[in-house]
Amino acid sequence: MFNYPLRKTILCIDNDDSMLGYQRALLERRGFTVLTAASGRQGIQIAAACAVAAVIVDYHMPEMNGHEVALEIKRLRPQLPIVMVSSDEGIPEQALNLVDAFVSKNEAPTRLLPVITQICGECPARFPETRITA
Repeated sequence: MFNYPLRKTILCIDNDDSMLGYQRALLERRGFTVLTAASGRQGIQIAAACAVAAVIVDYHMPEMNGHEVALEIKRLRPQLPIVMVSSDEGIPEQALNLVDAFVSKNEAPTRLLPVITQICGECPARFPETRITA
């Protein structure tokens, strides 16, 4: 298990390199360490092997969608918070119920960082008592 003791580590899973770059820049500016995965399978491997504080996963990806990735990560690490992102508003309710928060990619510039800092306990939060919706 790899540990990042000085800063909280966030795992970002998305097949879109530009979105991964955006998330990395946004989170690193806030002081997070960021790991990235370009596929669901790679993301699951990283989540299983590394000490991460939270996962951000895109819903639409080839091979495995975000719901399938979240299911597997929750099976491996049930307490690990997962934030699902998508530009699609039609995410199945069963996928939304599995994750701890949902952020529309259209709202990511203003909503993603507050949701992650709340989930990671950097400000007074409702988590884990209630699910965060953005």
